[in-house]
Amino acid sequence: MGRLVFINLAVKDVVRAREFWTALGFSFNEQYSDETAIAMRLSDTVHAMLLSEPKFSSFTTRPIADTDSVTEGLFSVTCESREAVDALVGLALANGGRPAMPAQDHGFMYAWSFYDPDGHHWEPFWMDAAGPGGDEGADAEDDSAD
Repeated sequence: MGRLVFINLAVKDVVRAREFWTALGFSFNEQYSDETAIAMRLSDTVHAMLLSEPKFSSFTTRPIADTDSVTEGLFSVTCESREAVDALVGLALANGGRPAMPAQDHGFMYAWSFYDPDGHHWEPFWMDAAGPGGDEGADAEDDSAD
């Protein structure tokens, strides 16, 4: 079995975070979820742990990043097509997310990004699996919303 990855992010309101990500089509691993944390599935081996600020603070001695003024990371997730990227960003913006960067079309790769309600920077993208100059249409595998 490959490594499991848990990306830990502080959220102000766990219930609101669950509502937002559910509206975008993501599911949760209830085994690792409670009233202080939710384990959002990004793939079979990758989860985003959305932790209440007090819970997050219990794992570090540093202050929580103020995502209104700094970017603590850029979290990219694959989509099955350009249209799926646009649809996911559209859902995010319709459900309380905010625009981040404009869409970027590099031919073999297409990305567009948003900030979730807690200010975390997410970038859904599609990439031709053949890479730059490869055969068009060989989409990258989509594990973003399983």
